Amino acid sequence: GGGLKLVVGGALLGLIAAVGAQFDYGVLVTLLKYVAIAIGVMAVFTVTFYPVVLRISGMSPWFFLKKYYEVFVFAFSTSSSNATLPVNLQVSEEELGVSNQVAAFVLPLGATVNMNGTAIYQGVSAVFIAQVFGITLGLPDLLTIVLTATLASIGAAGVPGIGMVTLTIVLTQLGIPLEGIA
Repeated sequence: GGGLKLVVGGALLGLIAAVGAQFDYGVLVTLLKYVAIAIGVMAVFTVTFYPVVLRISGMSPWFFLKKYYEVFVFAFSTSSSNATLPVNLQVSEEELGVSNQVAAFVLPLGATVNMNGTAIYQGVSAVFIAQVFGITLGLPDLLTIVLTATLASIGAAGVPGIGMVTLTIVLTQLGIPLEGIA
């Protein structure tokens, strides 16, 4: 309960203080920028790409958001597209009127292939880690990151934390030290 949260919070504060004391607090600003960029890119993608696709399909983004709110909350809380699949199937069939045959085929495929957040995380992380190690990335390297991150995320399992594992593929492809993940 509350005691555990206090202990975890204190431990995190201690780790942050130790890192700040050892490497200077500038490293914390750098990490904050990294987190802000990763979350910002994911947010921009979410509020631009999905509404456009919904409009093209003829559905109001607000209507979709109201019907799919439960799925979004469940997906956010579990961090797993696979765990969200049963709720997604139920809402698609009952709230949006999608046939069982279509939903049973499309949704599992989408849960496996539509790993945009993982691809964005891998791209931002690869660039960040390269900068930490002083590695200059040219246009061919950036295109390699995009291609490798996209392919690695498509092949990734829909379980929490898989982006960290598949990030090794992206870093290895560019010769960036895997120690950067730590």
